[in-house]
Amino acid sequence: MVATKEERIERRDKRIRKSREGVEGGFDYSLLLITFCIIGFGMLMIYSASSYSAQVKYDDSTFFLRRQAINVLLGCVAMLAATKFNYKLFIKPFTALRIRLVQVLFLGALMIQALVLFQGGALNGANRWLKIGPISFQPSELTKVVVILMVAYYLCSIPQRFIEWKRMLRIFIPVLILILLVAKEDLSSAIVIFFTAWIICVVVARKKMPYLGLLGVGGLFGYLYVFYLGKGFRAERIEIWKNPESHPKGAQIVHGLYAIASGGIFGSGLGESMQKLGFLPEPYNDMIFSVICEELGLVGAGLVILMFILLCWRIYLIAMRAPDLFSSLICVGVLAHIALQALMNIAVVTNTIPSTGIPLPLISYGGSSVIFMMAEIGIVLGISARTGLEGRN
Repeated sequence: MVATKEERIERRDKRIRKSREGVEGGFDYSLLLITFCIIGFGMLMIYSASSYSAQVKYDDSTFFLRRQAINVLLGCVAMLAATKFNYKLFIKPFTALRIRLVQVLFLGALMIQALVLFQGGALNGANRWLKIGPISFQPSELTKVVVILMVAYYLCSIPQRFIEWKRMLRIFIPVLILILLVAKEDLSSAIVIFFTAWIICVVVARKKMPYLGLLGVGGLFGYLYVFYLGKGFRAERIEIWKNPESHPKGAQIVHGLYAIASGGIFGSGLGESMQKLGFLPEPYNDMIFSVICEELGLVGAGLVILMFILLCWRIYLIAMRAPDLFSSLICVGVLAHIALQALMNIAVVTNTIPSTGIPLPLISYGGSSVIFMMAEIGIVLGISARTGLEGRN
């Protein structure tokens, strides 16, 4: 006998309830272990890639390693705080005006992104940094977290009976404001933010066509911005990507490709990179994957990619077993953010796409990136603690 739709839904809900029985209060130690394995490996490669440059510039081969260690410690504090923080407080009204924390964070991100236009410090042709006293950070990293929370909140708050284009407009109009502000300072981060928000929406949408249309519009806008409106260093990056060997500033890409080619299958050995010895500019930053390929070969590069796959897989499992839609969409956003940045960084190093300035997550040298990404993973760990994933596959 063919089961009715109501019976199928009831059986599905019964299976979900059964899978969660007796597993409340768990914690996904596998995700925590993978995260620290990637961070530990990143610390090792930062020391290997930066020791020569640090010795020449600062007469201290551990200069960048020690600074990254401080960033990781701050990231651990952010991760612990995010793990203990109840994610439901992001969308719980806390005033008589029914203002939510996620809305406050959104307004804060808007103000910070606007402020960086006037006070940002120029670096490699872009104003990406905001200095507040002795502290400097990239506001776009905070914006990525805020957009994940905001899109997840709006998708949960809009009734399902609304047709898709109305849902899309309500979500992407505020997101578009942030994207335009970020694009003025950092186009690559704006691309990551757009696709992260888009992926979250597509995952939950019943009708995919409106979002496919939005993707086309976003792609057209990006093309026009880069090739017709993006003068200066952005247009120059396109020229470098097309002809890195003939361009005066194409040394980074050329020597990165040399590093990958010379590594072979097993690499030249840890610490034995030649391209980091003054040939590859700042090899500990965005181009660290090329040093990994040179020293550890395709085997080492494959292991790095495998670690990111395992990291995303654990986050995917948490998303599937999250206690509510809001927490599930947060996990989807974090997964999309990590996967997009890893793919874009590897694509830049292999000269598949133009240089973007996107770091390799949890591995490249940098404070803002590692701190905020560890905070995102902390939120996911907090969600896992409320669903009991430990010990389950």
